[in-house]
Amino acid sequence: MGIIDRLSLSRFSRMILSIFGKKHARIGIYGPPNVGKTTLANRILLDWGGGETIGTISDIPHETRRVNCKKNIQIEHDGASLTMDIIDTPGIATKIDYKDFVNVYGLNREEARIRAKEATEGVIEAIKWLDDVDGVILVMDSTQDPFTQVNVTIIGNLEARNLPVLIAANKIDADDASPATLKSAFPQHPVVPISALAGYNTDNLYSMMIKEFSKKRRRRKQ
Repeated sequence: MGIIDRLSLSRFSRMILSIFGKKHARIGIYGPPNVGKTTLANRILLDWGGGETIGTISDIPHETRRVNCKKNIQIEHDGASLTMDIIDTPGIATKIDYKDFVNVYGLNREEARIRAKEATEGVIEAIKWLDDVDGVILVMDSTQDPFTQVNVTIIGNLEARNLPVLIAANKIDADDASPATLKSAFPQHPVVPISALAGYNTDNLYSMMIKEFSKKRRRRKQ
């Protein structure tokens, strides 16, 4: 069984959450490796969490290999607000091969094996966390083809769980960025073009987060 195949639904836990509700929203930041998930989490904390960070970033995939959480972050826009826990997750991948870390990124074999093992465990942990989040910011690289196995599989599983999904089309500051391609690929979900690194258009992202995730939270409390 592959990593993605472990995305099984936990109906009982979802039912309990919908019955009893939550004091605030748990928002998971998901997506493939190196699309800017931790950069976005750090940006949110820079703007609303007193400037602290949630994790480090690297050009080597799977720098984040454990789920990290920062609680009680309140964002505001145009008089509306949302209090949430930000959950930064490892990059979702269908296959993690230690040889790639050796041949492409120059890690020694021992470092590569450890990184691959921890990354695989991190993907499984991230998938399990889907049972405990109220909404997902799905980060995609706007310079890349959106129709990847990982993107399509994540979207399908989030829709099966009836989770609100907000797509952050990241890296719009790159010359070859095409956020319009992402909007065309996944028209059923709101797409906000951003640069998490530079902070471009994050105000619109915060506005959409309040709109989309507060709406879902109200439905769960009914």
